[in-house]
Amino acid sequence: MIIQNLVLSPFMSNCYIIGSEATNEAMVIDPCDEAQRVIDAAAKHGLKITTIVTTHNHVDHIGAISDVRDITGGQFLSHGAWRDPELTQRFARIMGPDFKMPPDPDRLVDDGDIIDIGDLKFSVIHTPGHSPDGISIYGHGVVFSGDTLFNMGIGRSDFNDSNYDDLMNSLKKLMALPDETVVLSGHGPQTTIGYERSYNPFLHNL
Repeated sequence: MIIQNLVLSPFMSNCYIIGSEATNEAMVIDPCDEAQRVIDAAAKHGLKITTIVTTHNHVDHIGAISDVRDITGGQFLSHGAWRDPELTQRFARIMGPDFKMPPDPDRLVDDGDIIDIGDLKFSVIHTPGHSPDGISIYGHGVVFSGDTLFNMGIGRSDFNDSNYDDLMNSLKKLMALPDETVVLSGHGPQTTIGYERSYNPFLHNL
């Protein structure tokens, strides 16, 4: 399995390219900006982008979805939960006039669904709280946690579409994963479930 991380956009968001070495198919998680850079990074590994996934539809994670989909023909996957259009538009103004809203998803995914990337299989974990449509993507010893869990932090729950109790329940789901699971989040450096369970100050009451 190939994993390439790109830090993009003024929000320093993590975009991940996950590739199958057996079939050269790739999934892109949260292409937030610089679509051509994302596509070029996949091409350097000999990968074809077939799937595009957003962990949630906040504006700092979705800015390049439209262009990546148009250029590659990849299928766009997203959770179907309601999102706050006023919040999205407010953040879109911060991003500037060139920001593109993503298209409607080609496929809606929910808790327990499987995403196939060649010989790789990833399961969807619905992790609302930071936003109602939040998902984490788990498989092959790695969880892509979006803005639910960070290295020594957790997602914000003070937005219009956030809910603290939902966030805590979502974190409980992630804490049930094996200690050695690598956590690749929406912002910041990687960590592991075991490290966060032991040292993350926001998780001590779970």
